[in-house]
Amino acid sequence: MLIEIHGVEAGLVVRDERGQFRFFAAAREAFRFEGRLFRSAADARRAVAEAIDPKPSRRGG
Repeated sequence: MLIEIHGVEAGLVVRDERGQFRFFAAAREAFRFEGRLFRSAADARRAVAEAIDPKPSRRGG
């Protein structure tokens, strides 16, 4: 399954024989997740999305 965040092809997630999902990075911003196992494809997407598009701080400004 391809993980794409705001038009950035971040990487692929592949289900292994134990039912876990391994991430293979394609974008530099996602390299820190290379080879990491996730419980679901949704968990992988969420983690990568936060790395690529972090939420703005809650500070006023």
